[in-house]
Amino acid sequence: MNLSNLPALSVLSDNITIVEKDGVKLVRVIHDKATAAISLHGGHVVSFKPTDQEDLIWMSQQANFDGKAALRGGVPVCWPWFGRVAAPAHGFARSSQWRIVEHRESENGVIVSLGLEPNEETLAIWPHQFEARLNVEISEELVITLDVKNTDNKAWLFSGALHTYLNVGDIHKTVTTGMGPEYIDGLQDAKVCQGKPSLVLTDSIDRVYTQPEENILVKDEVLNRTITVHNKGHNSAVLWNPWVEGAASMGDMQDDGYLTMLCVESTLHAPSIETGKELSPGESHQLVTRISAQA
Repeated sequence: MNLSNLPALSVLSDNITIVEKDGVKLVRVIHDKATAAISLHGGHVVSFKPTDQEDLIWMSQQANFDGKAALRGGVPVCWPWFGRVAAPAHGFARSSQWRIVEHRESENGVIVSLGLEPNEETLAIWPHQFEARLNVEISEELVITLDVKNTDNKAWLFSGALHTYLNVGDIHKTVTTGMGPEYIDGLQDAKVCQGKPSLVLTDSIDRVYTQPEENILVKDEVLNRTITVHNKGHNSAVLWNPWVEGAASMGDMQDDGYLTMLCVESTLHAPSIETGKELSPGESHQLVTRISAQA
């Protein structure tokens, strides 16, 4: 996603400016190691481009930057739940307005921290007190950490995901390994299935892999690189691609969008709100995804 031509609304530092796209403010990072952009709407990373590489993050050409709908593509923050276990789907974080908490930079890269706290809208959806921080580290690799803390006087349950859309040259020539053998198939009424060690897509996929390895590798034969996805704080990894019919049914995805994307998500999965992870008052949990590419 090219945001280099957008004029700066404000300058935060030598490497960080605030720009605006269709009414949505974004934190734009331009550093010797990489360029990146983070939407304050949704706390949503929309680009990460290491120097001399193609963007590792896929964004829909028809993503709706109206400041209301969740953005299609990038890295949506699904919290305080993942999936359609409650309304809105994937929680409210991905469509809430986040604020800049701090930013730091050095010759090694840039760190941007965003914050989200309860407000009238969140409390109407989910009546709990919390503090959420999204820490985005930008260098030769991208590290996103969702740090959530229970600031309430009682425990609450949650799930979540960093719903990363990876940018690939051609999904037909993309081989994924490391996702593990067992998965819950969302296209077969949550049937538990056993998969093969490597995966090349020929149709839509919506799977929760329950035993992912330390690193999930996405080998891209067209862009001649292997993307490594290293997750922490998760209990599963979700792989998703809507394929032909799914892409055509989405108003915010171009019909051929499925050809150049694959979601590989750091996920704290729960089939319902009641089976989510419990966090006691004062406790925190970090969900992390680390993304890099090698030729």
